[in-house]
Amino acid sequence: MVRKIDLDHSRFKRIVRGAIRRDLKSHIANGAMIARRGAKKISIPLPQIQLPRFVYGSNKGDGVGQGDGQPGDPVGGQPQPGQPGQGDAGEESGEHELEVEVTLEELAEILGEELELPRIEPKGKRQVTTEVNKYTGIRRTGPSSLRHVKRTFKRALKREIALGHYGPKGGTIVPIPEDMRYRAWEPKMAPQSNAVIFYMMDVSGSMGEEQKEIVRIEAFWIDTWLKSQYKHIETRYIVHDAEAKEVDEQTFFRLRESGGTKISSAYELCDNLIERDYPVDEWNIYPMHFSDGDNWSGGDTQRCLDILRDRMLPHINLFCYGQVRSTYGSGQFKGDLDSAFGDDERVITSDIPDRDGIMDSIRTFLGTGK
Repeated sequence: MVRKIDLDHSRFKRIVRGAIRRDLKSHIANGAMIARRGAKKISIPLPQIQLPRFVYGSNKGDGVGQGDGQPGDPVGGQPQPGQPGQGDAGEESGEHELEVEVTLEELAEILGEELELPRIEPKGKRQVTTEVNKYTGIRRTGPSSLRHVKRTFKRALKREIALGHYGPKGGTIVPIPEDMRYRAWEPKMAPQSNAVIFYMMDVSGSMGEEQKEIVRIEAFWIDTWLKSQYKHIETRYIVHDAEAKEVDEQTFFRLRESGGTKISSAYELCDNLIERDYPVDEWNIYPMHFSDGDNWSGGDTQRCLDILRDRMLPHINLFCYGQVRSTYGSGQFKGDLDSAFGDDERVITSDIPDRDGIMDSIRTFLGTGK
């Protein structure tokens, strides 16, 4: 039996999902919501949803709790007529927001539906096996929580029939300790897809705070989707100017650097980490690079192309390059990648002019289903 409150809750969840989908682009562009995330949930402000409220009825009877009074008299604790309140007067109506908690799994599902993202199919050999306990047998001993009621009853019934205590006219079935049967588990090896994401970001002088914020927002949504596709996922962070180094997540998005840009240093480091830590027959690998497109020389750009073609692409699922538009970046590197790998489905590039371009960039990266 379904309770009315359960129906109301389901209807409210559908309303919330519809409101999130309707304004998904603005939610994605709004980096503030990332700060509201917890371990498994995220709080999203939805100003369009109104909470239920009480309204006055047509009751003409006497009031209670306040004594005698006249319409318009202030409730206790409110300012008396003529007394100044706090703040200046204004003519605009207030903005009321309702914050709704949504699980990251629900958020990933909404993202996938709105962007029409295909489910990712991990490469067949890039799986590891993990031990999983499955209840596949029956034991004569075990805890009461694992007692198999049906098998216990059948055993007791057989015993009573054999003893002549139960027949066509019925009888009483009372299990004894010898009748008890319990579910038993056996460890089995089950395939489990693993994935690792390498986020590489240009932190040279031409990459400002807004460009890094765009990268931060896009990385969050990419993480949300990929975590819904894999049981286990690892994230590594690489920053580079003229040199590359691995950092933690906090440093990745807060590091202030300046100087020239040598993109090949990041690709070299990423390839070394893959070779050292991630056997290509066990991991689904996603290197993602974000830059404003400046590189210090054409020779280094050719070095990048060689590393991708000869060392990285044979071992990874997908290489993504997002070019964040900045005042000082030339944007040349994306054109070089497109010219070299325009027909290679393993290399995806996108142009991110501003925060409103994040959603299209995510669709471009993840729409291949790789």
